[in-house]
Amino acid sequence: MSSALPQILDMALNGERIDFDQAITLFQEKDILKLGKIANAIRARLHPDNVVTYIIDRNINYTNVCLSKCKFCAFYKDVNSRDAYFLSWEELRDKLEETIKSGGTQILMQGGLHPEFKIEYYEEMLQRIKTAFPKIHIHGFSPPEIVHFATKSNLNIKTTFSRLIASGLDSIPGGGAEILVDKIRQQLSPNKCSSAQWLQVMRTAHQLGMKTTATMMFGHIESIADRAQHLLKIRDLQDETGGFTAFIPWTYQPQNTILSGREVGGYEYLKTLAISRIVLHNFKNIQASWVTQGPKIGQIALAFGANDMGSTMLEENVVRAAGAQYRLTTQEIIDLIKDAGLVPRQRDTFYGQV
Repeated sequence: MSSALPQILDMALNGERIDFDQAITLFQEKDILKLGKIANAIRARLHPDNVVTYIIDRNINYTNVCLSKCKFCAFYKDVNSRDAYFLSWEELRDKLEETIKSGGTQILMQGGLHPEFKIEYYEEMLQRIKTAFPKIHIHGFSPPEIVHFATKSNLNIKTTFSRLIASGLDSIPGGGAEILVDKIRQQLSPNKCSSAQWLQVMRTAHQLGMKTTATMMFGHIESIADRAQHLLKIRDLQDETGGFTAFIPWTYQPQNTILSGREVGGYEYLKTLAISRIVLHNFKNIQASWVTQGPKIGQIALAFGANDMGSTMLEENVVRAAGAQYRLTTQEIIDLIKDAGLVPRQRDTFYGQV
């Protein structure tokens, strides 16, 4: 154990700010139970009612056509591929009707960077959804999509957001972050927005009063220093704007991808999750990734700093294409939370009770 570790963990318990070198020390520690104990104590301090939340929603991927061609993605298709699709309004409507009948309150809508469509197409999509389903919350369009819409339409980010918000967009997810270090992004996804652009999209959204989430996909080609840098970048933006509702770390899935490689196991996932809770002192909510790690590790994550089990995911396509096969019903999520000695509660997008 590093001689500096006890002081760092005491600082974390007191809600003090962990710097880059201290974050590296945490990543170098092998005793994940020690890290988990501190992360769980921080969770309990922030959530003394021991409530663990979940949301009923659906991931709708409106197209798999994408010009980004990220090396870690097994979902995208070229525009002329026989497997390429773009959901029709009828297909989208059917998915929304099923979501609402299942008690869903939100759709998470994301798609590939389609080379042909400009912002007007997405405005019409939002308007049709809100006209037909006025109560559904549209959590959609990650920062790479926003940058793509703006570029295709010769607009700045603020104007792009203003038009999408006016059409019905309610909040945006933190997808497309991967690792917010450009040397890594240039290897993984050279055709996608830079780390600075990702952060600026989020900053602009927050300045316009829109809430967002933040994510980190890890376990591919990044180092622990890259993970630490990613955490500090989103923490700095949270200091500035306070606009992130939650942080969602999840593990790279290697099957069917150009990048290939190994699959991250529970030890590394839980360690990174705990460190996220320790470093991100200004994030109230951290989500467990049962979708990539399975239900049991997802349940254990509730003792490593997570206070949210995320979505029931009535549908999910992107991670599934890369090998993730886990599925849970609402009741199974409730049972996992109860079996961990915690209190399940359905939430909305902003962590209010449903």
